[in-house]
Amino acid sequence: MNIDDNQTILIVEDDERLALLTQEYLQKNGFKVDIEGDGRKAISRIITEQPSLVILDLMLPGADGFTVCRNVRSEYKGPILMLTARSDDVDQILGLEIGADDYVSKPAKPRVLLARVQSLLRRSTQDVDLSASSSKEEQNLTFGPLAIDNSRREAWLLEEEVELTSAEFDLLWLLSSNAGRILSREEIFGELRGIEYDGQDRSVDVRISRIRSKIGDDPIHPRRIKTIRSKGYLFVKEV
Repeated sequence: MNIDDNQTILIVEDDERLALLTQEYLQKNGFKVDIEGDGRKAISRIITEQPSLVILDLMLPGADGFTVCRNVRSEYKGPILMLTARSDDVDQILGLEIGADDYVSKPAKPRVLLARVQSLLRRSTQDVDLSASSSKEEQNLTFGPLAIDNSRREAWLLEEEVELTSAEFDLLWLLSSNAGRILSREEIFGELRGIEYDGQDRSVDVRISRIRSKIGDDPIHPRRIKTIRSKGYLFVKEV
């Protein structure tokens, strides 16, 4: 991945030793990295500084990671990578529900963390290559009152902009650009996260639920994004 000199990462972590080690590793890989150890101060810095990406721990003084994410999400459009306990599904799901783009279990292996950082930044920049499933010619899709513009990474419902996180937009575009075809969780994971589906990760399901509510789909009896039992998800062209 080509590193943009303007790409900055803010590590929000109160464990100074861990934060410094992570900072050093990411700097060696070409990133500009700052550290903030207080959750409340992090809220102000994220909104003011608008870093390219935030690595956010959950246990913080001042304000915990959930509070930080919840407070900045409406004013910060960049990706948030949350650090969670290794086996705490509740933390992972809650993080995604309040707007985190991805998560890594602690203690995070440096190469895994770097891979997730690169993947999130690659997807959030305008000069990314289009995914294999996306047509390079067709960057605007319309489904009744829902319009999706991949070149601007924006979506509108009844001409009102839909507030989507970077990860939510990626998933919406992947599904909509494959409208009429069932996408398995394995395909979605491979395309969006670059990892194999382990059969337990619920991040895709959580994002689907959030996207449905944002695009006016019925969360109980969805008509636009259907769950196909034992197969995956289907974006319906006409409802």
